Amino acid sequence: MRWPTRLFVLLVVCSFAPGTLVHAQSDQPANAANDRANPASQVATKDEVEQLRREVADLKATIQQLIQTSRQQAASSGRLVQASAVASDAGSAPEPTAADLDVLQKEIEVLQKKAADTPVVTSGWNGEHFFLKSPDGQFTLMPVGYLNAQYQFNHGDGAPPDTFAIRRARFGVQGNYGKQLDYAFLFDTANTAANGLIIRDAYIDFKPWKALQFQAGQFKVPFSQEVGTGDTNVELIERSLVSVLYPDAGGTFRAPGATVHGVLFDDRLQYWVGGFNGKGLVGNNTTNEPEVVGRMRIYPWKKSSNEWLNGFAVGGSINHSRSRGLSNELSFSGVTNDSEFTFFPQFRINGGIERYNGHFQWLMGRFGLRGEYTQALFKRDNLGSLQLGGIGFVSLPGIVGKGAYVQATYLLTGEKEPENAIPRVKHPLIGPNSPGETGGPGWGAWSLKFRYSYLQGKAPGFTCPPSICPITPAIFPVQSDHTDQFSAGLNWYLNYWVLLKVDFNVDRLKNPSVQGIVPRNYFVALQGVQFRF
Repeated sequence: MRWPTRLFVLLVVCSFAPGTLVHAQSDQPANAANDRANPASQVATKDEVEQLRREVADLKATIQQLIQTSRQQAASSGRLVQASAVASDAGSAPEPTAADLDVLQKEIEVLQKKAADTPVVTSGWNGEHFFLKSPDGQFTLMPVGYLNAQYQFNHGDGAPPDTFAIRRARFGVQGNYGKQLDYAFLFDTANTAANGLIIRDAYIDFKPWKALQFQAGQFKVPFSQEVGTGDTNVELIERSLVSVLYPDAGGTFRAPGATVHGVLFDDRLQYWVGGFNGKGLVGNNTTNEPEVVGRMRIYPWKKSSNEWLNGFAVGGSINHSRSRGLSNELSFSGVTNDSEFTFFPQFRINGGIERYNGHFQWLMGRFGLRGEYTQALFKRDNLGSLQLGGIGFVSLPGIVGKGAYVQATYLLTGEKEPENAIPRVKHPLIGPNSPGETGGPGWGAWSLKFRYSYLQGKAPGFTCPPSICPITPAIFPVQSDHTDQFSAGLNWYLNYWVLLKVDFNVDRLKNPSVQGIVPRNYFVALQGVQFRF
């Protein structure tokens, strides 16, 4: 084979070697089209990539040596030498053939594909969260968390002392496996000294169809509109007085369980049906009957072009569970949401617990109006033997709790009131723009808020007849107390992730449950800061 043939071989090798080196050092994921065309291809390991780089380096060195030898021979003889002489002077292998050229080209192509298929984990910022993503894009992991700190001033006879508190310090991860499976793990570190690390959320959400989805683990019980609002999206510092009536109120409204949920009729109807332990965070059930909950929410004019109508929604829910007197279970707590006083005592309960709820929402531009009514019945079946005096297995009248709230918000700076999210701040005071916004720096977003809520508790009276209590007659007096609260305040969204809150509450104790306390008003000022990522 003459020199031109060998020169062609060298040119082919030189043209492929740099490309191989470039692909071996690339930090980009594999090309999607190549993946679809070669589904059975194997991904190169880290050791294989390093070996590939060494092979390419050796190949390049050999090519450079051949080129240098060729130039030296041409300079000494003044003419082109045959490839055999060059090979002899360089101590190289015998003259390559056309078949050798084909084999060399195929090997280079294989090396190039192995380098391109090297897995690369991508990371970045999606406009709201940092994330890590697998090379094929099917697995995503996002670190998330939020912090709520507040200072509370109290005024009124018998009010608690002023105090600073870290209400929430929650951190975790969330993400997805493909498009049909979401997951979340959230831990609370605010009370680690007393209770250790507390699991708040730990669940998977399987979404094969929009109309039929499955969620299992520990998460919020889908009973109330107010609880369905994310913890970082609640406008006022505390939830309403009525929240003590919601399921698992003592466990941040969460419990282990599972639900079936979905969206129907072109997003006009949402539904949830589920079963839970009903005993709060990581709590085992104490009876053989799970807590059952069903909820429905309807948007009758969601697709309407009329902005006065498309933000309206109405819904309701029901809940049934069972208590066990021998487990010392009690009726709902009578402590107000800002811990000012206890307006109603707790009673031993045994038997069924029934809850009913109705709620509405109306959002129009920067304005939002929300309301909710809840009623609960806690039965006291065959509970007499557990009462003071031991009157036998007598069923006492149940404990009734009922309450409602109505809340209005208005964004002064023109942002749109969201259904369950932080407003997209148009002109943040600090930090980056909100997702989807390009307004540039400003004074952040400002929101006015107002809420009225009331709560009533009633324990009907009971007199044990002589036929049942011949030795120790028992009389249970009527206990009927109620309280209400006016709340108003201002929110300052420095950006999409940092929020300052100021609330002012007037708590009115109308019927005290403790003797010696007269009806009175309490005044509470709360300031809070929220940071999330």
